[in-house]
Amino acid sequence: QVQLVESGGGLVQAGGSLRLSCAPSDRTISSYAMGWFRQAPGKERELVAAITSSGSVSFYPDSVKGRFTISRDNAKNTLYLQMTSLKPEDSAVYYCTADYHYAKVVGDMGPDYWGQGTQVTVSS
Repeated sequence: QVQLVESGGGLVQAGGSLRLSCAPSDRTISSYAMGWFRQAPGKERELVAAITSSGSVSFYPDSVKGRFTISRDNAKNTLYLQMTSLKPEDSAVYYCTADYHYAKVVGDMGPDYWGQGTQVTVSS
């Protein structure tokens, strides 16, 4: 079991930026592919960024491409999501996730490990 802890959420005005961080409480992340999902009230859960264990490959859906950047610092054992040009529709609970298999992070099966989530609210 991997315990993931997110931080960095909050309230920001439209057009602003936020950086989310995620670190496991009990192990290193270097062996895991990781991703960020979000879910707004009444909406389906959405993958917003994913990255392989080495950091060499990343994925973004069109809804955030060019505005969000996922990165990882395996030496600091931390995953990041830099969000810029934020829009009110980006408001959601953001979840950090991990799995040994990148295909599960980006595919229909979904990753095995999830954090508790951090709220991001973008005001207009």
